[in-house]
Amino acid sequence: MQKRHEFESYSEITPTARIATETHGWRAKCLQRLVRLDLPVPRTVALPFRTVRAIAQGYMPDTAALLGLFGAGQLISVRPSSQNTDWGGPGTMLNIGMNDDAHARLAAQHGEGAATRLYLQFIQAYATHVARLDPDAFEATGRDEAALKMALRVFEDEMEEPFPQEPARQLAEVLRSMARAWEGTSARLLRQAKGAPAEAGLGLVVQAMARGVGQGECGTGVIQFVDSATGRKQVTGRYISQAQGRAALSENGGAIYLTRDPRGPSLQERCPEIFADLLRHGAACRKRLCEEMQIEFTIEGGRLWVLDAVRAPRTSRAAVRIAVTLAEDEVISRRDALLRVEPRALSELLHPQVDAAAARDVLARGIGASPGAAQGRIVFTSSAAQASESRGEACILVRRETTPEDIRGMHAASAVLTERGGMTSHAAVIGRGLGLPCVVGASAIRIDARDRSLTTADGRVLHEGDVITVDGTRGEVLAGAAKLLEPALDGVFRTLLAWADAVRDIGIRANADTPADARIAREFRAEGIGLCRTEHMFFEDDRLTVMREMIFADTSEDRRAALDRLLPMQRDDFIRLFEIMHGQPVCIRLFDPPLHEFLPHGREGLRQLANALDKPLSEITRRAEALAEFNPMLGMRGVRVGITLPEIYEMQARAIFEATVEASRRGPPVVPEIMIPLVSARREVEMVKSRIDAVAAAVKVAQGCDFDYRLGVMVETPRAALRAGEIVQHAAFLSFGTNDLTQMTYGLSRDDAGRFMNSYVQQGVFSEDPFHILDTDGVGELLLLGAERGRRARPGLTLSICGEHGGNPESIAFCRNAGFDYVSCSSFRVPVARLAAAHLALQEPREKRPESWSESERISDPLP
Repeated sequence: MQKRHEFESYSEITPTARIATETHGWRAKCLQRLVRLDLPVPRTVALPFRTVRAIAQGYMPDTAALLGLFGAGQLISVRPSSQNTDWGGPGTMLNIGMNDDAHARLAAQHGEGAATRLYLQFIQAYATHVARLDPDAFEATGRDEAALKMALRVFEDEMEEPFPQEPARQLAEVLRSMARAWEGTSARLLRQAKGAPAEAGLGLVVQAMARGVGQGECGTGVIQFVDSATGRKQVTGRYISQAQGRAALSENGGAIYLTRDPRGPSLQERCPEIFADLLRHGAACRKRLCEEMQIEFTIEGGRLWVLDAVRAPRTSRAAVRIAVTLAEDEVISRRDALLRVEPRALSELLHPQVDAAAARDVLARGIGASPGAAQGRIVFTSSAAQASESRGEACILVRRETTPEDIRGMHAASAVLTERGGMTSHAAVIGRGLGLPCVVGASAIRIDARDRSLTTADGRVLHEGDVITVDGTRGEVLAGAAKLLEPALDGVFRTLLAWADAVRDIGIRANADTPADARIAREFRAEGIGLCRTEHMFFEDDRLTVMREMIFADTSEDRRAALDRLLPMQRDDFIRLFEIMHGQPVCIRLFDPPLHEFLPHGREGLRQLANALDKPLSEITRRAEALAEFNPMLGMRGVRVGITLPEIYEMQARAIFEATVEASRRGPPVVPEIMIPLVSARREVEMVKSRIDAVAAAVKVAQGCDFDYRLGVMVETPRAALRAGEIVQHAAFLSFGTNDLTQMTYGLSRDDAGRFMNSYVQQGVFSEDPFHILDTDGVGELLLLGAERGRRARPGLTLSICGEHGGNPESIAFCRNAGFDYVSCSSFRVPVARLAAAHLALQEPREKRPESWSESERISDPLP
């Protein structure tokens, strides 16, 4: 005997019924809104979460009484109604109540064929999803009376009882099956992966069937009023005669066009009044529900029924246009428009993307380290990439892993694929900075550099010159040239970000190393450059040889002579940066990497260097070996180079100051920001500051003019964060380099952590990859300590982060709450950061900004 609950277990959906998304799910609430709009919705009953939980535990409402609400002989459907559309639910069950009597009655009314088709479909669905029988046993070869009898016989053989004829029992079994499916382990894990809490509930919606088969015009369809790919206004959808349910819409037979079309019949021509009603219903939904909706409808004997309405599916491109258009039409506010667009979704608008409708022949999968897609011929060396670029051919640079020597090849390539690496590997960081699609950590591929070939996991072998497509958004490598969609940096995109700038309350700068990077930063409305890595300027062909001469110089005078040749090159770089940024702040990090990164690898490279420098190969080899370090990231780099070889920082400071004078003469005044990398002690800052101040004084005298500059520290070591109170006595700002700070806090190599990081995350050792998502507990505590101690010692101290974390919405939230002045990220992540900052300001407004905030940096146009 079935157990029953004493509480009210269901409610008919009426305009005044107590239906809420939190108790009945999104579908039940949406249907109530459609009823309130006076749309022709069939009679519907909603079962709340608590009732469905009770059903799963063995309790059952009075299904006979529930069916009585619909009248004798009425077929019904049951649909899931979770709290969030993304959380899914069991499949819809149609035509509950179909039995031998209903079959005979429908056959008399609408014909034997229509009745048999409905009954057979119900038996197949019930057997598969409710009785859990093998679906292959019910694969009918036809839809006639013989197929129906065969299905009934198979069911009886498998279940050892006839197919249930009582509608109340059918409904009870369907409700029990759907309730228990929701509570199953697999379903729970799937929805939790989509963000659902463990205790998320399921509602069920029981609705009178509108039959799409029978006499007169009958059929089923969906219609929406915007294009899902672009968001532009367009009537689109699908309608099939003599069919019912969304599943039927995937079939080819019977489909006609919705709007008039010279290629064939259309619903607009066949049923003009119904088509006009659909347009009217769509407009009502848009205005009253404040959303572009997709309407599921059925036509029964020439009468229109609206069964359901869901948010129209859309790409990220379409989402931006829809949100902005709704706001411009005053359907929603600008605030709502901003909050409806997920910040990370903007990445898809900034780069070409693989067309979602195109076929995908996946060769390999890895980590999508830099979004976007590109196609080209495979090359395995940087020199081959440069040669390909000179011929005007697009190429994909394929490497086991990239090094600083590959910078020129990466500039020449359309995309990068590496066998090793993670989200903060060299290829990933540079790829994001260049806006270059990049897939790293494709560990299933095998690269043979000698044979210049790539072997995939399924045994396919690709050679240099073969065409592939790299999808950095999804982390996939595709065979051939896949169809691409162009970036969508149109007026709608710019409008949305202008609204974001009007409300955000934290600054957004860009990491930019070259004039090309700076131009992109300006295009994306960055408020300055937060990190300019000067070492990247030395890898150009005309500079690399001079740089190597400086490295192999025997005396300080010889080093200065080589650096004097680099000085005008650096000065010109900075002049161009300052002019492009047009008075906006530019933070220049002094030389950071270990010197051995500028040396060639392999004996042949050393031989060529010996010839270029006119030195014996033995001496070049000996000096190269002397520069090698066991752990170069913790060796002589950053400020340690600047102190042991002060000529380098002095040359860079002179280039910055001379460029400041020249750029200020040509345009608005420039106040450069100079940042010392890898500091761990106050004395390091004192020594570098004294030399830079001396260079500044000399330039002022030589140029006959005055200028201002700001000196700061890049906090990358735990000790620098802990001793920030001492360090800021000689620094006007602290910028936290979270890439190295994370590496040193964890004792992890960011280039090697990818080998085990997935396992660590899956086993719960780390909640996320700390190189991808800022560790707010450990690394974050160092940031808070450094910020608090720094500002206590120096009120008004400017605080920022400039690591790869700077573009993540989670990191921006942390920095905003900590009172940081700005975040700096790669240029192509600036739009994402601008929108994420606006979301935070709208959702968690703060009363006042830090005292060091520059009001001139804000856009004054308020939201209405």
